[in-house]
Amino acid sequence: MFKANNPIGLKPRQERHSPDKPLLVSAAILIGLGLVFLSSASAVVGFAKYGSTYHYFNRQFVFLLLGLVCLWVVYRIDYSVWKKYSFFLLVASCALLSLVFIPSLAADWGNSRSWIKIFGLSLQPSEFVKIFFLIYLAAFLESRKNDMEDAKQSFWPFLVVFGVISLLMLLQPDLGTLFIIAISSFVVYFVAGGKISHLVIIFLAGVLAFFIMVQVKSYQMDRFRCVLDSGYSQQGKCYQLDQSLIAVGSGGFWGRGLGQSRQKFLYLPEVHGDSIFAVIAEEIGLAGSFIFVFLYLLLFYRIMSVARASGDIFGRLLATGIGSWLIVQTILNIGGVIGLIPMTGVPLPLVSQGGSSLLATLIALGIVLNISRHSGKKQDFSFHH
Repeated sequence: MFKANNPIGLKPRQERHSPDKPLLVSAAILIGLGLVFLSSASAVVGFAKYGSTYHYFNRQFVFLLLGLVCLWVVYRIDYSVWKKYSFFLLVASCALLSLVFIPSLAADWGNSRSWIKIFGLSLQPSEFVKIFFLIYLAAFLESRKNDMEDAKQSFWPFLVVFGVISLLMLLQPDLGTLFIIAISSFVVYFVAGGKISHLVIIFLAGVLAFFIMVQVKSYQMDRFRCVLDSGYSQQGKCYQLDQSLIAVGSGGFWGRGLGQSRQKFLYLPEVHGDSIFAVIAEEIGLAGSFIFVFLYLLLFYRIMSVARASGDIFGRLLATGIGSWLIVQTILNIGGVIGLIPMTGVPLPLVSQGGSSLLATLIALGIVLNISRHSGKKQDFSFHH
């Protein structure tokens, strides 16, 4: 029997019910399929770099076990507890994003420095900022539920805090992750009752900042040009997109067969990371790719269903933000691989190799499952625009 003042926030047993099973099943299937295709996609590059075809698979499996432990722990904690630590999590977000500028910790990858190395492990702090900032934002907007029309009480504080996070990410730069945080934050702000005029101002400011960034960083503009014309560059600037399209196109409707990808033989860069969907499409074709897309849509739908059924504002906003984050990240990854939008380098949730991304996503899903477990309460949390 739990006491009312239980310090870790567990609900009494009689107030609980089963978590959202379709959400849990869709996530589990994506994780399982992710391991299968990661094993296939990374075998060649793993052997070439490390002498083991299971190098990346083994790393992912270790992080998966750690992530599942984190998911279970977070699932057991009442989600409302996170409100008490929301400001601390905001401070932690700024601190994590600042670590990449410390020379002894920083690890540069490609054109950005978004990684740190601790005890030999590479971590991407911005992955954890996704969930930390959403917790802070949900708690902040809940506290301003009666002042959403007052710009001084809601809009300007939101803009200042978001501006600090954005600045730290632009300095890296990590535009893909920033875009995910921006869209999910704007969705949460809108659902909380934010005025459309406020969102328009933020959108226009974001477009201006983005335009300046792509002008300063020429490789960002190259990505846009590659989408419009993949043959414009003779220096290989569109190489990754070209190889992705070859993989997707050669898969046809039914695919070459599991393990039969040709592009994974060191033709396709980041085959185990942000390009893994190209290998998936090559091996299981358009038909199998639709199954993947359906699973992501089901995951998103169930998360948003949990948000609608949540008994309080904080739970509703937090689940909405997590659902928006995961679907936007999925669109950015798949859209970049098939050439609909510029490549951003963001991983495919629950599938791409990457410990930081997998850990952050599983923690977020643990929170959503806890929200679904306590969604029986009925309270008034309607908003007015």
